[in-house]
Amino acid sequence: MRIVVTRRIPEPALDLLREAGDTWVSPHDRPLTIEELHEAVAGADAVVSLLHDRIDDAFLDAAGPQLRLVANVAVGYDNVDVDACARRGVIFTNTPGVLTDATADLAFALILMTTRRLGEGERLVRAGGTWTWSMFFHLGTGIQGKRLGIVGLGQIGQATARRARVFGMEVVYSGRRRADEAVEAETGARYVPLDELLTTSDVVSLHVPLNEETRHLIDAHALGRMRPTSFLVNTTRGPVVDENALVHALRDGVIAGAGLDVYEHEPSVHPGLLGLENVVLLPHLGSATLETRTAMAVLAARNAIAVLRGKNPLTPVTSRPVAAARSI
Repeated sequence: MRIVVTRRIPEPALDLLREAGDTWVSPHDRPLTIEELHEAVAGADAVVSLLHDRIDDAFLDAAGPQLRLVANVAVGYDNVDVDACARRGVIFTNTPGVLTDATADLAFALILMTTRRLGEGERLVRAGGTWTWSMFFHLGTGIQGKRLGIVGLGQIGQATARRARVFGMEVVYSGRRRADEAVEAETGARYVPLDELLTTSDVVSLHVPLNEETRHLIDAHALGRMRPTSFLVNTTRGPVVDENALVHALRDGVIAGAGLDVYEHEPSVHPGLLGLENVVLLPHLGSATLETRTAMAVLAARNAIAVLRGKNPLTPVTSRPVAAARSI
């Protein structure tokens, strides 16, 4: 069996793959170009891909009819044409669950960074600026007793809600449908329509998958429905937010601030965001812990090994995620 890994992943996962077959790992510590990617996967029985690899008909043509599986080392899969894989009989898997806590931790870190203006304070100190403690110096906003609006109460949304509850926040959520009563009771989250969530929340945190229905879900109209004292946090996928509209909203005081870990044209960042003090910008670190990235890679490897050995994959994906409802 020939296994292709499109970019280096943690060694425990590579060790598993090497035991299962002839494993080729890209020597480049960067995304492969389309041409390089297609050349690399030619003749592969299984491909372990990353979120920057485009998996479509052209990719599947380049791989050849013997390809049995694509294992994406990510929970989101907007880079994959799932229907194209299904038409070819190629099994596709992702890595849900193992990155839930790490991403929720980062979402809540962004909530604290934006509301308490921690990025601004750190930049002030590093720049060697003159400052002194006073009662009114660099005041932020407390979150105790405030409302967190979660758009998409999946696993990461639920984990974020649990953290918010510990910090004394009220939690509301919106989505395509209501969560189970047991989930609502355990997380303390209450279902509301998206428009109500936007107009009443002090912090809005995004946790929906990216698809055609959620692309630019947060646009100028949605931002205009938010409070001028509210904050937006995005740790899901960049194109869920219209960055151009967000720049104007931050500049014009439509909202108070934002915390972003993902970007519309990643890794490029809208130049208008770079000069703003009221936005925290992180380089897609949601799952970036040693433990989490290792667990993601190992799960992808186990999916590949299971399929190559004629067994069922652990975390197959059979269809695209259904969009969250637009009700604004």
